[in-house]
Amino acid sequence: MSYKKSETYNSKTTDYIAKRYLEILDKVGEDSKREGLIKTPERASKAMQFLTQGYEMDAEEILRSAMFKEDYSEMVIVKDIELYSMCEHHILPFFGKAHVAYIPNGYIVGLSKIPRVIDVFARRLQVQERLTDQILQAIHNTLKPLGVAVVIEARHMCMMMRGVQKQNSVTTTSAFMGEFQKEETRSEFMNLISANLH
Repeated sequence: MSYKKSETYNSKTTDYIAKRYLEILDKVGEDSKREGLIKTPERASKAMQFLTQGYEMDAEEILRSAMFKEDYSEMVIVKDIELYSMCEHHILPFFGKAHVAYIPNGYIVGLSKIPRVIDVFARRLQVQERLTDQILQAIHNTLKPLGVAVVIEARHMCMMMRGVQKQNSVTTTSAFMGEFQKEETRSEFMNLISANLH
């Protein structure tokens, strides 16, 4: 049996966006009728819908779907979570990893939901600063933990491929709430995400 990937897209939306991409190809001087580009507008349309599917998702609902009462009150960290997003200024990718921690206050959440929350906000046109804060706010609003911490390290293609063209630059953003605003707790978190424990 051969592998078959299934993705569902709104046909009207796909056609509308594809027509815009066709116009762009012609405007930049390409021959949109040549073999390699015939299906490109449709592919690009579907890719853009996939990369912005976060607008259709609710991060807090995802968290609520897997909340469990638990007395555990120590730091929970999910680190090195891959993320891919699109810069809203140039519609070029930025990518890297996120580190998220929270200190439970009566509830924990299924660990797979933390990366899903990141995807909800990353799959939108973004700036890294807002992305960092949105992840923090979603966890804070839903779990009501004693504290939340989010650190994102990312490389931006808008800096690497165009503009200043700096290939080795990494942008780091952070957001802290509650107990993580205390120096001791924040330092423990930063040390743990920097440590190679596995």
